[in-house]
Amino acid sequence: MDETTPQPSLDSRLNAPKNMINYFGSKLRTMDDRKPRPPIHSPKDALNQLPELHASILAACDWLIDVAQVTTEEVDPQQNPRNLRHDYWKGAFRGEYRVATKQWDFFCPCWHGAQAVKALCLAYKVSHDEHHLESARMGGDFILHCQVQEGADRGLILAYEDDPDKVGSAAILESLDGLFYLADATGDKRYEQAAIAALRWVRDHRWVKGKGLILGRYDPVTRQTILTPHISKDGGSGRPLADDAVFLKGYQRSDDESLREVFYDILERLLVDERPEGNWVDYSPCYRETGEIHPRHGYWWGRPMIDAYQDSGEQRWLDAACRSATWYTKAQRRDGGMFRMTDLNFDTGCFNQATSGIVCAAILWIELFELTGETMWLEPARKALDFAMSVQFVEPQDLNLTGCILEKVLPPDGTDRSPYHIRDLGTIFFVQAGAKLILATQG
Repeated sequence: MDETTPQPSLDSRLNAPKNMINYFGSKLRTMDDRKPRPPIHSPKDALNQLPELHASILAACDWLIDVAQVTTEEVDPQQNPRNLRHDYWKGAFRGEYRVATKQWDFFCPCWHGAQAVKALCLAYKVSHDEHHLESARMGGDFILHCQVQEGADRGLILAYEDDPDKVGSAAILESLDGLFYLADATGDKRYEQAAIAALRWVRDHRWVKGKGLILGRYDPVTRQTILTPHISKDGGSGRPLADDAVFLKGYQRSDDESLREVFYDILERLLVDERPEGNWVDYSPCYRETGEIHPRHGYWWGRPMIDAYQDSGEQRWLDAACRSATWYTKAQRRDGGMFRMTDLNFDTGCFNQATSGIVCAAILWIELFELTGETMWLEPARKALDFAMSVQFVEPQDLNLTGCILEKVLPPDGTDRSPYHIRDLGTIFFVQAGAKLILATQG
């Protein structure tokens, strides 16, 4: 650009001049993080520095509803290259999209979909838009269609993930909090009852009592456990799956004391096996040999410590949650994002960002602020949400991208094809985190 040509001003992300829009449509960042910002003393202060957050959440919900969600009972096999064995698809969310090839894929539509249901229920609290609740209900109904209703496996949710016909225990557990949210939003107890039935199935068939472990993959045809080597610290098949604190929530909704017992059995194991502080590198999907940590690991297992503290009043659980939150502050990059595999020294590669990981951290930070009143958690949350908004597709040429949040940039492959990779999780957890911040300003 000629030196005499005036530089365009960027009044806001959504009002950026056309020549500041990249090829696919994401707006360039409008704030320079090297410049001082006003201190944040409250959620309202954070929200004032994110003036487009509400609009971004609505755009993200539009993408989930209008683009990602399936509205037919069957799907084109080309959009299911993993050949996941679901026989009913209405309400599921397409989770993967490669911009270069315009190829869609599903990756465990049960737990991804349940987290989308949770996001839409939270968005509904902010927007009061019935379309959000209608879409959430359709997503919840998809999960109910995936649940075994009779026989020895009654309650099992067929949450296919890594294998087309095998069920993952973590995938089952991560499918449940959305059902609890949906039950509360609609008053329909079927969703709550389905989640509690699934918890009881996991308790009876997957829990290693006294060890704090949940066994991994399960074959619903042979009713056998599929051993997965090196998934746990001890090289066995189990992991301490505390995801979303659903066992505790199930107890609180049913008074089934055995579910609370499972929850604390798992959390005791997590305290013993914590490494490094605030995370659990010795368990898959981390790589203990290289010290590389999955971006949502500390969220899934650190955030339930908040629920344990609220239930028991024991300080050690709150301390553990704060250690996980602190780990994320160290993993967060200057622009607010993070990378998929951050190692024990907080070193990273140059590609494979993980937007979903940092907005999950924002959820943890916001909830810790709400619990403790400590404002130090609000600035990293603000940065995380600002980063996610900066990688939202606002005016793309590919309409499959409109409103979604970019998850990661893939390493170069020797061609000039787009390296952008979309996962629904970036958008889903952004909506959850953004809605939680807005709701925090409302008391």
